[in-house]
Amino acid sequence: MTVQRTAVNPWAWSAELGFNQGELVSGHTRTLYCSGQTAMDAHGKPQHDGDIAAQLALSLDNLEAVLAEAGMSLGDVVRLNVYTTDVDALFPHYGVLAGRLGAAGVAPATTMLGVTRLAIPGQMVELEATAAG
Repeated sequence: MTVQRTAVNPWAWSAELGFNQGELVSGHTRTLYCSGQTAMDAHGKPQHDGDIAAQLALSLDNLEAVLAEAGMSLGDVVRLNVYTTDVDALFPHYGVLAGRLGAAGVAPATTMLGVTRLAIPGQMVELEATAAG
């Protein structure tokens, strides 16, 4: 069965920013719900304290590793939640995330939330995704 994705955008502005208001997914046989990924190394040690750009990049690398372990890729992500302790500091680096999603040919439904803190002290970004394939 082939996965079919249909962008649902009653307004054009979100697509211009690299995300869809909704993703209608049909024909999939597997759904992967990913736990939030942060800038942790393979041994569970936090990395890049105070460097939100590096934390975003490593969080995305870690998300891709989870997807790959399930035989999926960023191209299968249909929903992405971005949690950050500093929305203003994250925005200048958001192009990294949007660029990698764009390179994968997707613009998943996305929510960004500013939070007081994340579970691991010093972490500033957490990416939580749902993938369908």
